[in-house]
Amino acid sequence: MESHIIVRDAWKSFDGGRIEVLKGVTLEVAKGEVVALCGTSGCGKSTLLNVISGLEEVDRGVVTVAGSKVVDESTRVDLLRRHIGYVFQMHHLMPDLTLEENCMVPVIAIGGSRKDGIARLAELAEATGVSHRLGQRVRELSGGERQRGALVRSLMNDPELLLCDEPTGALDESNREKVFELLLDLARARGRTLVMATHDPDLASRCDRVVRMRDGRIEP
Repeated sequence: MESHIIVRDAWKSFDGGRIEVLKGVTLEVAKGEVVALCGTSGCGKSTLLNVISGLEEVDRGVVTVAGSKVVDESTRVDLLRRHIGYVFQMHHLMPDLTLEENCMVPVIAIGGSRKDGIARLAELAEATGVSHRLGQRVRELSGGERQRGALVRSLMNDPELLLCDEPTGALDESNREKVFELLLDLARARGRTLVMATHDPDLASRCDRVVRMRDGRIEP
């Protein structure tokens, strides 16, 4: 099966090298695979997602996504704009813009058609149950609505790869289940690759594979 993500011997530290977060991580994820990334807080899950996405550079090692080595700024920007959707634990939407305005940002960033973007937004908003909230400012939305809106935004450019960092961690049980089911349905219906960091063993068990991290390493 074709590999969508290849991480080889990735090292990443912070604070001038004093804090080692990734310690020789090697990981492959097949195209269309749904993977849960598990481990205690501070084990390196978020940093691994960040180096896969290109938000962080590795100190050593090689990261390849969709056949492109994540080695320079132009590659990282192109991957984030056109090939990767990222859903953060805290939605990272702009509170004083409407949900529609937030969701159109990725389309504008690549110079896409506004007409096509609006059509795609309508489709995704219907699928996620936020159609009636598109005109509301983000600060007026509930936590579940904000996170579903963040999911819509991440899917606006139809990414091949969806990265999610504890996307249900700040939600109550009902909204947690709804957002997770949306992620699974959208990934599997469209054959997209999904890598999700989660503390929830029940959610992890429903993915194709569970990858466990401990102290900056992948457990055997």
